Amino acid sequence: MVQTIRIEAEARERAGKGAARATRREGLVPAVIYGAKQEATLVALDPRDVMKELHKGGWQGHLYEVAVKGGDTVRTLMRDVQFHPVTDRPLHVDFQRVAPGARIRVRVPVTFLNEESCPGIKEGGVLNIVRREIEVLADPDAVPEAFEIDLGAATIGDSLRWSAVKDRFGTRSVIDRDFVVATIAPPTVAEDVVAPAEPAPAPAAPAKGKKK
Repeated sequence: MVQTIRIEAEARERAGKGAARATRREGLVPAVIYGAKQEATLVALDPRDVMKELHKGGWQGHLYEVAVKGGDTVRTLMRDVQFHPVTDRPLHVDFQRVAPGARIRVRVPVTFLNEESCPGIKEGGVLNIVRREIEVLADPDAVPEAFEIDLGAATIGDSLRWSAVKDRFGTRSVIDRDFVVATIAPPTVAEDVVAPAEPAPAPAAPAKGKKK
């Protein structure tokens, strides 16, 4: 199961672009906590904490306890991050509150087991991944780190579907069908390209000479 990660935050009072720019000039990242039928809470974060989570990957499926200095600690999901178009520095973060007793909508990555021993891959097939993440509804305390699909018996032409996931941990896909997660595609055979034969040189014209 995913761990709950704690992030320290400072409260900020003013909303709007001007206030957000002022927060960034102070070396902090402006953020907002919304949802659960409550008023939005404006906070500011240490950019090092934000970058640490972004570099780890999978942040959209993690739970975050945002501890507001002098205020409450709020259980959230990190829903969106805005980046600077040139430097890729985080400019703003959106957190969504997790209401008590509510299921949450998260993206869970997919991992593939026994790829090296997969019969289809050993025969030259290629693992074609259709979905690297699966969006599900889950209990906040039971969000899996990843879904696993075993390739140990997969052959060329096989489709690995949602039903092939070994353990769903009580989650439910937001897509109401047994969708394809990956396939074992046949090897691509390059066609031999035959270079066209060069045309034979034209016969030389007879030399002009004097008649005998």
